[in-house]
Amino acid sequence: MNRSADELADIVNQWCQQHGVAPANGQAGERITVRNIRYYRTLGLLDPPALGGQGFSEKHRLQLVAIRLLQARGLPLNRIQELLFGRSIEELQRIETDGLTVRDESASFRPLNGENWNMIPLNDEFLLISRRGRNVTPEIRERVRNILATGNEETVKLRRIHEEPNT
Repeated sequence: MNRSADELADIVNQWCQQHGVAPANGQAGERITVRNIRYYRTLGLLDPPALGGQGFSEKHRLQLVAIRLLQARGLPLNRIQELLFGRSIEELQRIETDGLTVRDESASFRPLNGENWNMIPLNDEFLLISRRGRNVTPEIRERVRNILATGNEETVKLRRIHEEPNT
């Protein structure tokens, strides 16, 4: 079934609302618009539409859902593009299903009332989260990335803390 860009945006926005999927704080607008669809298309995040630019299919819906699920995890668009490029409909369906499972399992990891979280992706593995919405300078992000990459004493301590079982 081919849809217009407006119809596609409405369907994906309804899906996101139904499942409580929203981009990480400040990363993107709450709702997908036709303008977003055009922008994602120029970035190569969405396949070209059929029928002279108005033929959006189920695969396009799945691509937008996958984009939203990955944005909800705080990933930047360039990383999302790397993860989604060339995915089949079956793979996108699996991302939709698995993404909802991951969200359900992490439902307890949410801001408390009054907190305004700012999530800053450091790389494809780590996010830096400020519970007060504080921004982090590029220099500090780079220093944290270096600490994580070098395996120095601080990294060893962080990993040890992370891997210790709760007693």
